[in-house]
Amino acid sequence: MKTVAAGLLIPFSGTAAGAACVFFLRKELKLGVQRALTGFAAGVMVAASVWSLIVPAIEQSYAMGQFAFFPAFCGFWTGVLFLLLLDHVIPHLHRGIDQAEGPKSRFTRTAMLVLAVTLHNIPEGMAVGVVYAGLLSGTASVTAGGALALALGIAIQNFPEGAIISMPLYAEGKSKPKSFWLGVLSGAVEPVFGALTVIVAGLVVPAMPYLLSFAAGAMLYVVVEELIPEMSAGKHSNIGVVSFAVGFSLMMALDAALG
Repeated sequence: MKTVAAGLLIPFSGTAAGAACVFFLRKELKLGVQRALTGFAAGVMVAASVWSLIVPAIEQSYAMGQFAFFPAFCGFWTGVLFLLLLDHVIPHLHRGIDQAEGPKSRFTRTAMLVLAVTLHNIPEGMAVGVVYAGLLSGTASVTAGGALALALGIAIQNFPEGAIISMPLYAEGKSKPKSFWLGVLSGAVEPVFGALTVIVAGLVVPAMPYLLSFAAGAMLYVVVEELIPEMSAGKHSNIGVVSFAVGFSLMMALDAALG
């Protein structure tokens, strides 16, 4: 269980470390840097969704023969629809966009910016949780190295996310400590939802393929709905594309080397 607890905290530590950049950097990150970091995060999440989640989900369903894809297909779409629902019921504001999404609320701009990041950290926490649940259950297609690779990959992409949320808050007039803690808070849902997923998956082991692909669908929803538009908007979109490729290949290498 210590291994699982440590694994669940690894992605959160990446967010906290990124948020701490507010103490060392004087100005908000340049647009090109933000675009590069966003593209990198998107690449990591796509690779993790495929190799760490969807592929193991299909491998666990080989006994179903030509219908081995079915649990992954159902879980994937459930994850997409779950994030679509959250998108509609939680008020949030994406960086660089003036109009808030979700229901009308009296939340401040800062609160809605933090909620936007928190929203897409939920599937990341679930992804790590379900992989470690598979490790605990003895699922053959989930190894300790593979689980660690996913946790490290998400931690790496959480680092720029922590900086991207804390630095603009500081630039808007928030104090450095407050900007830091708001950045940290945006990632706090990851270990919470990760732990809840471990508990649920442990109780319903046969549902593991569905849960793995559920997390993949939720993560890919975030990538397509938020990260890809951010990394490719405006001039020099190639920066985001190249960074996407770097993140994708790094996560692929981590999964192959540790899995």
